[in-house]
Amino acid sequence: MTHNEDRSHWIKEGAIGLGVGVLYGTTSVCVGHPFDTIKTKMQAQPGFETTSMWKTFTKTLRTQGVIGLYRGCIPPLWGSGIFRSTQFAVFEAAYTYMDSDFGQHTIPGTFGLQSRVVLGGVMASTARAIIETPLEFAKVRRQTNQTWALRGLYTGFGVTWCRTVGLMTSYFILVDSGRRHFPEMFKSPVLGPFLVSGLAATMAWWLVWPLEYMKSQVQGNYGQQVSVLKRMQLVIKERGGFFALYRGIGPGTIRSFLSNGSSMVVMSYAQKKVSEWGLRD
Repeated sequence: MTHNEDRSHWIKEGAIGLGVGVLYGTTSVCVGHPFDTIKTKMQAQPGFETTSMWKTFTKTLRTQGVIGLYRGCIPPLWGSGIFRSTQFAVFEAAYTYMDSDFGQHTIPGTFGLQSRVVLGGVMASTARAIIETPLEFAKVRRQTNQTWALRGLYTGFGVTWCRTVGLMTSYFILVDSGRRHFPEMFKSPVLGPFLVSGLAATMAWWLVWPLEYMKSQVQGNYGQQVSVLKRMQLVIKERGGFFALYRGIGPGTIRSFLSNGSSMVVMSYAQKKVSEWGLRD
């Protein structure tokens, strides 16, 4: 679904997704990590609770230098390749496997959305969350100038899973919709994949941003040790209402659009090369 190449057996599609997904993941970190660092500091580091995106950026540069923007990048650099390749492998395998009446069932009122897109998204999200949670924990602790220990690696798994299911299922639905309704976009080697993936990912992030905010606080050990729901209530009460839950959305939006757009360009090119090399035969 994330490509327009002729499909082979579902196991082979999963293996190809595993391979090209590594390129997606590493590209995403290289392009987007500085913006992710700014976002995390705004959400979960004492001293940055009220600073703007620009002030957070300049303060980080002044106190830590450029290297401060890439603090905590090592876990996601190698880990992102793993969990993103896993998410694409699981999705592509599930999507191809469910090439049946059940999988191709069109959900009423969705303008052609098939059930296998949603089911594949949930399965891919779950696989990603299992791998991603410890990596995100280590990354957030380093971004907020804290240490971390092995015993806490699955801190925040529940909120990470909820965020990831909402994020990736929405992403796959939006990419599928773009592929079906604007097929010519996917034929463009650069602009089409960049815009489709960048916009889909950004819209999906907007939907789940409050959960991303809460994940950062839980994994960053920020504030009181209370439930996620209670944290959300405290933010709404103390920081200006519902839209306070969207703190950090500026750098998050920039990161999402640039990193996911660039990553899809790289992955689409790799998918075409796989077909040209006869690896789908």
